[in-house]
Amino acid sequence: MAVTDHHDVFVGSTDDGFTFVLLNRSIRGAHRILTGAGFTVHRHQGRTLYLLPPETAQDAHECAGIAVYGLMAHTMDLVDLAWSTLHPSTTTSEPEATIRFHNSTVTAAAVTDRAGAVLVQHGFTPTGTTREYALPAGLGEADAVNAVVRAETHLYTLGVRVRVNLGIPTLRDIPPAPSRSSSAPAPPSPEQTQRRRR
Repeated sequence: MAVTDHHDVFVGSTDDGFTFVLLNRSIRGAHRILTGAGFTVHRHQGRTLYLLPPETAQDAHECAGIAVYGLMAHTMDLVDLAWSTLHPSTTTSEPEATIRFHNSTVTAAAVTDRAGAVLVQHGFTPTGTTREYALPAGLGEADAVNAVVRAETHLYTLGVRVRVNLGIPTLRDIPPAPSRSSSAPAPPSPEQTQRRRR
């Protein structure tokens, strides 16, 4: 699996400025919600991608907001780590924290002490290089994504500008759909699903 595969809905950005939405399970009305918000549909390595190109940067914040609001009526298992959907006024200045996914590691750089303190609160540890942090190497991928979501949300609530780099340079680099082999784990029971979403 890839970092994009652990939630019902994953919203992200490529390094070259595309905003993308991936649906990891069927969601009633999702196609209508996303296309109605201005996303276009593309097929890529067994996936359906919903895209906003970089040219729509001024509108990406509003388009993504409409889409996410509509999808949340059907699932709360949604992750938005797209830097391209930040309000245009926040994308022109340098972020105080940058979080990067690279292969199986997650690192972060903090320009300010307050950003560094938040990263530490959410499981990042100093690497020995000034203002550089990393999540523990043994942390599972889903746990790493959740730690990044918590840190990014906390930073955002403090007014700290943060950028998450998913390690996806272009649309071609978006991971393929996960294989659905017979050895795949069974879906969670209704009790497990309820407990996870509380």
